[in-house]
Amino acid sequence: MKFDRLRLRNFKPYADTDLRFEDGVTVIHGLNGSGKSSLLEACFFALYGSKALDGTLDDAVTTGADETDVELWFTHAGDSYRITRELRRSGGSVSTRTCVLEGPETTIEGARDVREFVGDDLLRMDSDAFRNCAYIRQGEVNRLINATPRERREMIDDLLQLGKLEEYRERAGDARLGVEDVLDNKRGRLDQLDDQIDEKEAKDLHERLNGLQSDLSELDGEIERFEGNREEARESRDEAESIIEAAEDREQELDELGEEIEELEAAIRETEGERETLLDRITEIRERIDEREADLADLADAAGIDAATEAAVADAREVLSDREAELREQRQEQRDRVNDRENETESRRDDAERLREQAAEKRERADELETEADAAEADLDDLREDLDDVADEREGIEDRFADAPVVMGKAESHRASLREDLDDVQAEIEETVGRLASARDRVEEVEELLEAGHCPECGQPVEDSPHVDSLDADRERVEELSAELGRLNGRKAELKADIEDAESLADAEGRAESLAERREMLDERAEELEGSVESNRAEAERLRAEADDLEAEAETADEAAESAAEAAETAAERVAEIDDELETIDERRDRLGDVDEALAAIDDDEDEIERLRERRESKGELAAERRDRLEDLRERREELREQFDRERVEAARTQRENAVDYLEKVEAKLDSLGERRDDLTGRIGSVEKEIEELEALREQHADLAETVADLESLHEETEELERTYGDLRAELRQRNVESLERMLNETFDLAYGNDAYSHIELDGEYDLTVYQKDGTPLSPDQLSGGERALFNLSLRCAIYRLLSEGIEGAAPTPPLILDEPTVFLDAGHVSRLVDLVEEMRGFGVRQILIVSHDDELVDAADDLVTVEKDTTTNRSTARREDAATLARAEALMENDD
Repeated sequence: MKFDRLRLRNFKPYADTDLRFEDGVTVIHGLNGSGKSSLLEACFFALYGSKALDGTLDDAVTTGADETDVELWFTHAGDSYRITRELRRSGGSVSTRTCVLEGPETTIEGARDVREFVGDDLLRMDSDAFRNCAYIRQGEVNRLINATPRERREMIDDLLQLGKLEEYRERAGDARLGVEDVLDNKRGRLDQLDDQIDEKEAKDLHERLNGLQSDLSELDGEIERFEGNREEARESRDEAESIIEAAEDREQELDELGEEIEELEAAIRETEGERETLLDRITEIRERIDEREADLADLADAAGIDAATEAAVADAREVLSDREAELREQRQEQRDRVNDRENETESRRDDAERLREQAAEKRERADELETEADAAEADLDDLREDLDDVADEREGIEDRFADAPVVMGKAESHRASLREDLDDVQAEIEETVGRLASARDRVEEVEELLEAGHCPECGQPVEDSPHVDSLDADRERVEELSAELGRLNGRKAELKADIEDAESLADAEGRAESLAERREMLDERAEELEGSVESNRAEAERLRAEADDLEAEAETADEAAESAAEAAETAAERVAEIDDELETIDERRDRLGDVDEALAAIDDDEDEIERLRERRESKGELAAERRDRLEDLRERREELREQFDRERVEAARTQRENAVDYLEKVEAKLDSLGERRDDLTGRIGSVEKEIEELEALREQHADLAETVADLESLHEETEELERTYGDLRAELRQRNVESLERMLNETFDLAYGNDAYSHIELDGEYDLTVYQKDGTPLSPDQLSGGERALFNLSLRCAIYRLLSEGIEGAAPTPPLILDEPTVFLDAGHVSRLVDLVEEMRGFGVRQILIVSHDDELVDAADDLVTVEKDTTTNRSTARREDAATLARAEALMENDD
């Protein structure tokens, strides 16, 4: 497997990152806490989901975010795959919203299904095995040797696929035990069947069945004879009942005809009564129509129409509608006029008030300007006095410079010149002091020699020595230098006095410049105040004139408001007149409605009369039909009375009683015979059932015997399979132990490179022992911290190498991932680690990912991924850099240096 590309959004410290991986060694480097390890955790999370996290899904989501996306592209066994996991926060928890694996001709959805596909079908290792083999996480390098022997054995067996063989052996053992349980059960069942078959064969079931069947045949003959007699009796009873029923039907029909004739006679009488009632109702409605037609003339006069017709009413309504529309239009116009004039009145009054307010504001502003002008004039007077004071002070300074050694403007340069002269004199004083001290030392030395009479070094007399001859000259030189020093100190005092005068002149010169600037400023301020007084008074005069104009405009606005108010009042009066006329129109329309209602009522009455006439005619037809039906029924009743024979009916009743009495007796006999037959049939069925059960037991016995034989054979096969898996696991473990021990020694020699240890032994239970050169055995946990770290890295790499060489082609191994492997290593061991990484590349490891900030590992990388964190947003970014290009750039920088 090789990781190709990783894209993150809101995963831990990464807001948005898209990173590509290449073959070879990739080192991820950056400052501590920048998020380097989170990139590898994201790859692990993409493969195994929540199983790859130490915490919950909530820990994977960036702080403050509500959703996280992780996408991993990878190549496995020559095929390209892509895993997408999306997390979403809902309420107070985070859950997986989408998890999809897309590969060649396959798409798998769901977090569990994706994890199982990666672990079972692709890598053949779950998340724990992945962490034990390919992903050496920060702080977990000692995981294998710190584990208990059983834990270590299970870890390595799982990695080397031996756990599957143990699982298969256990399954075979479980199957053997299961077969034993079933076999014991089947054997017990077979013994039960033997007992049941013997018990049923002892009953002589077939002989019992023949005797029962013979008894049943005799009983069936007797039952058949009685059933024939019962059928004859039934026929006699049915014939008699037929005659009786026919007579009863005629009697019932006669009764029904009598009732129907009476009902028809009553219905005819009722119908005639209803016809009379309808005639009375028609007469009543007709009288009401006459009354309403008499009232129509009065209603028409009240409505103002010539005739009480629908056409006249419609014409009158049309005239009223036209007039109403015209009046409503006029009323709306007048209302609009009222509204416009009222709005104009209000607007004019508002304008007048606003103009007066503006006039008052302008007068108030004019007064303020006048006050400001008065204040400015007062300030101007004070300013002129200040100008006179400045001029007087300036004149005094100019008088002072009249007796000064320099003119005004040169005081600063004069002071600087004096300071330079003072510095020169001070230098001469220091030089003279040095020469004077030297001359005095020589004089004192010679005087000491003369007093001693001989040289303290060589012991020679000093009377004629050169030092003694120059003593007078040296004394003269001391006197000259002392005089020169006195002159220089006098010159120094003079210069200090002159400098004090020069500093006073420089201060006066600075004050004169300050006064000149102040005079200029005061002149400018005076000019401003003069302009301000003049402009303020002019502006105040202009504002008062504008205020007068505004008050005149306000008077005009008041007059316009009064005129608009009068116009609004006139329009309102016209609206009231129109409302009165509209009310009159509504009253007349109501009267026209009365005419309409009267006409409609007359029409309704006419329609009601027509309906009543039709109902009366219909009832007359119904009464005629009922009279015809009554005649037919009377004729039918006479026919039935002629057909009725009472003697025949009595004979039929006697015949029916005799037949019923016989049937009661024969039914009791047949019931008794039937009970006997049912008993024989049940006994025959029981015997037949026992015979069937015997045959079924014999068949079960044969099948079960065959099953027992098969189970015995299967039991032998499961025992053999259990032994085979155990032997195969032991053989493969021994072979893998030998290979792993060899690879571990090779890897540790390369990583450690020290003569202190001779070799490492790995027994069949994966217990590890390190031997020193003198043969002393050590446990790995007795090694130093750095040695133990290299030992564990060597063990991990040896396991990875064994997996890569042992199952290549069937399940390619994932990338080798080392997270901060140098934590416990010194500089020398880091170099060994670099050699180990190179060696793993030589073994064919396609991709190695390392998190580290060690320079040696960075230099050994094919690709670099730089991780940086923004301290303001606390978000990390990762970018890929080509290691060769970066190395050339660093070399060029060193050459430039």
